[in-house]
Amino acid sequence: SFEHDHERVKKLWDIWQSCLKTDNSIPLEHTLGNHDIWGWNKKKSGTTGEEARWGKRWAMDALGLSKPYRTFDKAGWRFVILDSVFPNGDGYVGRLDDEQFAWLEGLLKQTPASTPVLVLSHIPILTITAFTSPKKDVVPRHEGSASEMMSDMPKLVKLFARHRNVRTCLSGHIHQIDRVDFQGVSYFCNGAVCGAWWKGPNGDCDEGYAIVDLYDDGSVERVYKTYGWIARE
Repeated sequence: SFEHDHERVKKLWDIWQSCLKTDNSIPLEHTLGNHDIWGWNKKKSGTTGEEARWGKRWAMDALGLSKPYRTFDKAGWRFVILDSVFPNGDGYVGRLDDEQFAWLEGLLKQTPASTPVLVLSHIPILTITAFTSPKKDVVPRHEGSASEMMSDMPKLVKLFARHRNVRTCLSGHIHQIDRVDFQGVSYFCNGAVCGAWWKGPNGDCDEGYAIVDLYDDGSVERVYKTYGWIARE
């Protein structure tokens, strides 16, 4: 959606809705990713920014979201779904805006210390993959990209340190698998069903999906499952 015109985006959402209707029977919860947002690259998408469903609106309508971030409780855990993608010229950066951060801060204050918390964002909050480059053997400075890891990571890490019941943060976006354990929080990047965008594995990460088990004591286990996708030429 990010770089496609109206016709292409409509076709993609129609395929998505059709697949869910015919092939899915489990409950779903959605978080917005960069590819869900229509037209931020105006040159490639041919948009003006004045279209009714421009930006996040089309995805929110298609996914049945009244807000791009939210929370719910299930099986003794509190789930927090963040909106982590914000415009930057024709591209994007990972971060929260001030309103959303204030909401998150207030939510964690109100959450009982005995309730474990899972945070979900499309762009990772903390990941080692932002500091690794398959194209370089040596880098002059170790700097993470704001499009690969949230630019307000230090602020979020400090917030979580004040609320030790935040136990895990899940993300996608990178199409790689990693795990960072820091200050009592396990940060998981969870690969991608499409691997290298349906062209095969992305580096050493095969096409797949994560299964995450959450336990009553706040512990977490993640297993990555591949499913035998064979890329076509």
